[in-house]
Amino acid sequence: PGGDPMSRILLCCGASAAIFKACDLASKLFQAGDQVRVAMTPNAGKLISPQLFEALTSEPAATSEWGPDRRTAMDHIDLARWTEKVVVAPASADLIARIALGVANDLVTTTLLAVPQSVPRLLCPAMNPTMLAAPSVVRNLAQLVEDGWQVLDSEEGHMACGEEGQGRLVDPERIVEVLA
Repeated sequence: PGGDPMSRILLCCGASAAIFKACDLASKLFQAGDQVRVAMTPNAGKLISPQLFEALTSEPAATSEWGPDRRTAMDHIDLARWTEKVVVAPASADLIARIALGVANDLVTTTLLAVPQSVPRLLCPAMNPTMLAAPSVVRNLAQLVEDGWQVLDSEEGHMACGEEGQGRLVDPERIVEVLA
């Protein structure tokens, strides 16, 4: 894509089997003309290579503020200042809990705390149906809505764990529509 980007979007990825859909999402956003940067939790980086996101977005994926993977002295502040829209997809139960509680123990959660409240924030849960229905997850999602997050409900269908039910990451095309 040429010309000025439509939006600067920060895609934050948690560790979920649905992370393959985040690759599709990053590609669709980039093809639509958005500038996309990806931040991954350490466990998300165990499921899929950060280099794949770089190939899809022409930007290196951020995985840590420590060691050789860091880009600047304060990656979390730089990413938070850069972004015009944030999407967390997939949002695992663990990542949802840490965001809701304000825990800042990795690049993703530290960055999300540094994003100004004026920036639109979209969260897309993806997990086993029983986990999604757990009282703590329901409570954490409600807290995030109260804190100004938009939560895009997951879809029903066959899950990676073999179960059927609600918990599938929403289709990337739907996420693109919501971000538009």
